[in-house]
Amino acid sequence: MPARDEIISFCDQLLDALSWDDYGPNGLQVPGREEVSKVVTGVSATRELIERSSALGAQLLLAHHGLFWDSQPRALSTQMAERLRAALGNGLSVAAYHLPLDAHPELGNNAILCQSLGFEPADERFAEIRGRAIGVIGQARDGVPAEELFARAAELVGREPLVFDAGPRTVRSVGIVSGAGSSQIHEAIALGLDAFLTGEPSEPAMADAREGAIHFIAAGHYATETFGIQRLGDLVAERFGIEHEFVDLPNPI
Repeated sequence: MPARDEIISFCDQLLDALSWDDYGPNGLQVPGREEVSKVVTGVSATRELIERSSALGAQLLLAHHGLFWDSQPRALSTQMAERLRAALGNGLSVAAYHLPLDAHPELGNNAILCQSLGFEPADERFAEIRGRAIGVIGQARDGVPAEELFARAAELVGREPLVFDAGPRTVRSVGIVSGAGSSQIHEAIALGLDAFLTGEPSEPAMADAREGAIHFIAAGHYATETFGIQRLGDLVAERFGIEHEFVDLPNPI
């Protein structure tokens, strides 16, 4: 069986994870068993995901949203202690990759969303977060009817997105920032993009879209961030000859 640390080192290097100024640590957060025969991936390292991972026989959990965030108190809450107890009690290692997995040009949530929606990623990036751009600009030379774009987004994420259809009838450019990227609509407007797709909306989004003459598509924070972590798990499984299973725990937000 491959060593856990070998897998983590591979992921760290692939995503350039340790170079990011993020909202929490990237890479290994909880060390468990040193050898891995099965990896589980999921969006958020909740107690349910941790318990499901152990029940499925995994030794390593790779999550997009990890356990620890800068905004949390340093002392463990009861909730956090229960999550850690569930992981440590079963020898489950937990690793997380946040902004690096949003931004990666091949494995990233935004890159996969762009390609899956039928757009070509531009060389130009946007949506700078903590000093680095994570957003992708998608281009379609012949354009895509706006209604078709909305339908593609719904089919891709498996839910009806919240749409403010204030942009042009034909979409030739779209800015994509998965998760909680609603505030980046201002940059999308400044760049003259036809549409902007993110995960969750904020209250000003409707007025911003209408006044900026841009389509705003909120396709779900959870729903837009399932793609990168699944792709990473598949790549790890292929590279190291181990089993991979994605655990879907849908969240309406």
